[in-house]
Amino acid sequence: MSATNITHETPTRGPARPLPYVISGILLLAAVIFPLSVPMYAHTDPQLFGFPFFFWYQMMWVPICAILIGICYWLMTAEDKRRRAAVKAPPLHRGKHDAGGEPQ
Repeated sequence: MSATNITHETPTRGPARPLPYVISGILLLAAVIFPLSVPMYAHTDPQLFGFPFFFWYQMMWVPICAILIGICYWLMTAEDKRRRAAVKAPPLHRGKHDAGGEPQ
């Protein structure tokens, strides 16, 4: 029998903090709600370089959404790294074989 007792129930991550998930949810919600609320920007004035407000407002949200999604990605990967580091995996003691089985 191997010295490691890793089962399906062995935790691979520590406890989650809710704040990064809440912040990411709010940022993603803003990235979806504001561009889809058409009555808010369905007019022509003010114009920017001859483009009506309706068009440049939508185009303005393209880089904003990219930035918001990037922030969410950063928050989630940082939280995942923190959670993985919180769990101390038992050391792997292997036998003579590469598969980690008991030596014969």
